[in-house]
Formats: sequence, structure tokens, C-alpha cells
Amino acid sequence: HGLGRPQFCAEIELISTRSRLLNKMLYKIAVCALIAATHGAPTLDAAATVSDGHWGSDELLEAVEHDAPHGRELFPMLIRAHKVRASRDRARSASHTADVARAGEPMMSIGDKNPAKTLEMLQLNDELNTVVKSDSMCSRRHAMARAAGLAAGLAMAQVNKPGFAAATKMVKLGADNGQLVFVPDEIEICKGDSVTWTNNKAGPHNVVFDEEAIPEGVTQESISMDGLLNDEGATFTKKFDVAGSYAYYCEPHRGAGMNGALTVA
Repeated sequence: HGLGRPQFCAEIELISTRSRLLNKMLYKIAVCALIAATHGAPTLDAAATVSDGHWGSDELLEAVEHDAPHGRELFPMLIRAHKVRASRDRARSASHTADVARAGEPMMSIGDKNPAKTLEMLQLNDELNTVVKSDSMCSRRHAMARAAGLAAGLAMAQVNKPGFAAATKMVKLGADNGQLVFVPDEIEICKGDSVTWTNNKAGPHNVVFDEEAIPEGVTQESISMDGLLNDEGATFTKKFDVAGSYAYYCEPHRGAGMNGALTVA
């Protein structure tokens, strides 16, 4: 109560400093999430390593090992910490507003200074939990990409674009030893991903999809090559938006068994 201008400015600087510490910690938590996705939940040592600012290892351990009623909720601390800070800021704002109103000075709010950051933090929490809990490889990969983007400071509008987490798989046409095969001959991608076939050895080659072995609604002409790749290093790239199984072959070498399989999840 009764904050003067110097004290008011000091409060704003303190809030800004804590916000920077929180952003730094969120980046470290994103790294822990990636470790958890591949090697299991973080240990006490890992939690202690991530801890920074005013959060101790015990609080972080509670956060990453909290069992929610509907599943293993690994990052409730993000929301809880934000709620505590937002509540404190609102109380300070209300007190300051009353003081300023009594003094007849222009009013300025220090609570909820950046709603966009609040939404980004909530989405980051959701993405990190998806990384650890989802059974879908594509869901985990997309969530990890969005979480990494948010932790790096990208805006929600940017990380939520359809192609933000898209990837491209590479396939060689012809093995390095000259064998007439696709390398690899079986691949799995996610919807929205692309495949690039590169003419490697024993060309010319092409990529033609079997019209009897592609998902319903997809036409052979829309995803197959028209001509041939003659030069080594020449490429053909195609994006796949329809889930399902695809079979394809190299037309000049189909009789030699140059066949490939693609799964879009």
C-alpha cells in the first residue's frame, strides 16, 4: 500500500526479472521433456539441474512426478507458477490503482501485462505433456517442435502454422554399390511431410505409385513422376497429406524388384 513512483518502478523491474527467469527455466524444462520422451521421466538429479531462480529441486520433482486423475501430468508447475504470479500481480495492481485514484494521478496496470505470453505458456505446458504422454509418434514430434519453438521465443501464430513441424525424408534411387533398390525401401512419415527421392546410382530412375495400392481419393497421376531422373543428384519431391499405405516402384527397373513402400501416419 502507498507505493511511490520509485517503489512502483522497482516492482515493475522485479516482475520483469522474474519473467526472464521463468522463460529461461521453460527452455530447460523443454530439454528435460525431450529427455523424458526418449529415456523416461526426469530423475531428482535432472530436476535439480533444471531448477533455477526461486524454484527448488523439490518443487520441480513434485511438478514432473505429479500423478493427475486423468493421466501422468508432468508439467502442472508451469500453470501453477503462473497463477501464483498473476494473483500477486493483480493484488498489487488493485492496491496501486486505489492509491493512484486517491491521488488523482494517471492509472497504469501492472497485472496481466502480456496476455499473449500467458497463452504461450499454457500451450507450452500442453505440448510438453503431449510429448511424454502421447502414443502417436507424429503427435509427439509435432508437439516437441512447437514446444521448442515457444521456448525459443517464437509466437503462437508461427508455431501453430500447418507446416511448422513438417519434415522431409530422403530416399536414394539406387544403392551406393549400384544395386537396383530404393534406400531405404520402406519409410514412415506424418501427414504434411514430404519425401525427396535422389537419383544415386544405376540410373535412370523414376518414382511411380501403384494405382491399386494407394489410399482412396488419391490419384496415381498426382503423386507419380512424369519422366525420368537421368543425372546423379537429380531429385523428385512430393508432399503427402492423406494418411495410409502407398506402394511405388521404379518403372525402368520394376522387373528387377525395385519397389518401395510408404506409410503416412
